[in-house]
Amino acid sequence: MQVLMASSEVVPFAKTGGLADVAGALPLALAREGIQAGIIMPCYRGLEKKFNAAPTGVRVKVPIQVADRVVEKEGQILETRSDSVPVYLVKCDEYYDRDTLYGTPEGDWPDNAARFTFFSRAVLQFLKAGGIKPDLIHCHDWQSALIPVYLKTLYKDDPQLAGIKTAFTIHNLGYQGSFWQWDMKLIGLGWEYFTPEYLEFYGKVNFLKGALVFADALNTVSKGYAKEIQTLEYGCGLEGILQARKKDLFGILNGIDYTIWNPETDSKLPAPFSLKDLKGKARCKQELQRRYGLPQEPRTPVVGCISRLADQKGFDLIERAFDQLMADGVQFVLLGTGEKHYHEVFAEIAEKYPKQAGIKIAYDDTLAHLIEAGADIFLMPSLYEPCGLNQMISLKYGTVPVVRATGGLDDTIENFSARSGKGNGFKFKEYSSAAMMKKLGDALKLYRKNPKAWEQLQKKGMKEDHSWGAKAQEYIKLYQRALRKKAGA
Repeated sequence: MQVLMASSEVVPFAKTGGLADVAGALPLALAREGIQAGIIMPCYRGLEKKFNAAPTGVRVKVPIQVADRVVEKEGQILETRSDSVPVYLVKCDEYYDRDTLYGTPEGDWPDNAARFTFFSRAVLQFLKAGGIKPDLIHCHDWQSALIPVYLKTLYKDDPQLAGIKTAFTIHNLGYQGSFWQWDMKLIGLGWEYFTPEYLEFYGKVNFLKGALVFADALNTVSKGYAKEIQTLEYGCGLEGILQARKKDLFGILNGIDYTIWNPETDSKLPAPFSLKDLKGKARCKQELQRRYGLPQEPRTPVVGCISRLADQKGFDLIERAFDQLMADGVQFVLLGTGEKHYHEVFAEIAEKYPKQAGIKIAYDDTLAHLIEAGADIFLMPSLYEPCGLNQMISLKYGTVPVVRATGGLDDTIENFSARSGKGNGFKFKEYSSAAMMKKLGDALKLYRKNPKAWEQLQKKGMKEDHSWGAKAQEYIKLYQRALRKKAGA
């Protein structure tokens, strides 16, 4: 089976969130299972040089509506590798030679509809021009959502693309690629597809909805989230189409790439540690405190957080409870970027609590590894969380998760019971600062008063296996299901 992974971000090439981790690790896991896997993504600024990408000789032309006329935008396809997997980069400097992938803290790039229309059509033009014909294209989130749409509309009679099936993964239903109605002209589809049955969504054209309608198989990144998004509360207005396609919708929990995330072999850490010997974790904590300019106190609990700074991630709860959190005598370290409001909030917090709060508004992969290794507690109070990777990474690093019981967080974290000894972390259900602080208080009490039980809890998490091997098998079954689907079904 030949599978092409189409994603707007892929580790180690470009990343803003968990999508990149999945799109980078899954193809490697599929290749280990005997699948002929490839990756295609945009060629963002610096990638060509950094990864020694070479021209394939394939150039693509994509018609894009600009004002009242259609303009053919040109691009070329470069090739590099991620381990044994070929990676194709869609190069078009007009669209991708920018400092950031999707926008700035002030808002999205205003031409995102054109940028990812170009990407989706360029993928298919590459397949036509390059003679590559995968059995299935695995598309991720709204940025590649037009690929399933085009295969069953504009390209449905193209003999070079005939028989190619699609699987579509929803990483976060809250991000849909919703644009004004006149972008129907930009994407090149007729008005017959601007209806509630297809791409129309409250008067706008919705890229993600198109994939939900046209893809052969659908999945999201945890079983819990697959159920949640079929409800009014979490469906973001698309619960109807998801309910209609529930037979084609599956939940497959993301995995962790333990060649990258493993405290025994992690070269980004000042000292390794393992299930059998946790001494190195204390050294990592000391270095983490030093990096953030915090007092290097070994028994002061450090609460870590690595996240996109947005309401969805529960930062409104953290903001409201921060003075109480500091009164509890903890150190708090944050790494992430996101909404301007939270950039300002945490800048003020860093000034107010210089001895307790370490804030870095940035993307820093090395520091992310150090936080996972050096923190005692990892906080994820998300309003909703399709899967979440950091709670599973934290388990591997002996850093106890405190999470809200939603989506993949609820699937992976079992609440600890001091009486029974069961559980691998702490979780709360009610979305409130009070509920979060109560559960965080339970974790701090165990950490401070029962170090032996805390170490047992750490080691229990470190024993868990969230590797990609079993997940790859589930995706292969999803692909096989899509391949068996008859045309028009």
